[in-house]
Amino acid sequence: MNNRKAKVFLVDDDALYLKTLELQFKALENFEIQTFITGEQCIENLHLQPDIIVLDYWLNGIEKNAMNGLNTLDIIKQRNADIAVIMLSSQDSIEIAINCMHHLAMDYVVKSETAFLRLQKIFDGIIRFKVMESELNWYMDRM
Repeated sequence: MNNRKAKVFLVDDDALYLKTLELQFKALENFEIQTFITGEQCIENLHLQPDIIVLDYWLNGIEKNAMNGLNTLDIIKQRNADIAVIMLSSQDSIEIAINCMHHLAMDYVVKSETAFLRLQKIFDGIIRFKVMESELNWYMDRM
């Protein structure tokens, strides 16, 4: 990930919020952003190998029978446990946050005025970790 943009999937059924996040991250120029309005669409595109997925908790605003965020998270983790998934919700609930962590989400962010800054800090940590992991693997392969 040293010389390439991080691939990020943004998954949210709130079109306005989704577009706002997309524009904010595209302005940073170090992310390749793709957006989806359902978990099903996200899962169909996992072959594109995202580094990070920001996933809405509910995901039923457009399609009432759409898969919710936790079910989507479970499938993502079954297919590729290395993808960092950050759950996003307007629900400021410790119970929901803990439940997301039990489903192997990396973090939980409440939709607010500061959500973008929080996501940006989380992304920076993920990228630093992946770079460090890659460098460590490179060294270990040579021993």
